Amino acid sequence: MVRGKTQMKRIENATSRQVTFSKRRNGLLKKAFELSVLCDAEVALIVFSPRGKLCEYSSSSMQKIIDRYQRLARDVQTNNKAMEQNIQLLKYEYANMEKKIEILEVSKRRLMGEDLGACSIDELQQIERQLEQSLSNIRAKKTQLFKEHIEKLKEKERILKAENEILCEKVQAQQPTIQDREIVPYSQSNPHTDVETELFIGRPERGTDRSEN
Repeated sequence: MVRGKTQMKRIENATSRQVTFSKRRNGLLKKAFELSVLCDAEVALIVFSPRGKLCEYSSSSMQKIIDRYQRLARDVQTNNKAMEQNIQLLKYEYANMEKKIEILEVSKRRLMGEDLGACSIDELQQIERQLEQSLSNIRAKKTQLFKEHIEKLKEKERILKAENEILCEKVQAQQPTIQDREIVPYSQSNPHTDVETELFIGRPERGTDRSEN
């Protein structure tokens, strides 16, 4: 016979309720024992019957397990409180950052000349002073950069002049002077340049030597 599924609600009949309690209590104690043996776990089980009767099981000392549970429960509670405090602090900082960002956005738009309709005269004068101070700082920084650039160019010019002077000295040292040069006459250098040559164009005369003989 197939056993039907038990509906999860309070059993109204007192006898049936007591029988069910006894059976399931014994099964629960058996499972606790098996869990402690198979998994080498510290298990403590406390059950009060409907009539107030205590039923307990512990794999070791019940008081030792309870003390350990209370200690860990306090640590968990302390950690939860600290975490909750950190969360509250982060929320507070987040809200402050949102306000600061909103104020900075409004200030930025006003400095850009936007949303000035709701500004008073004092606020407009303050914005004007801020812009003048910003412009003064920008000009001072620009002047400083120009001066630094000019100094760099002057330093580069000095280096190039020094290199140019060194190169000029090297060139002058390598060139011979006019007094050091030796002037040699053309005739002395080439004594056999004047050579007489006879050019004859035509057929050679044959037999001239025979007729003479």
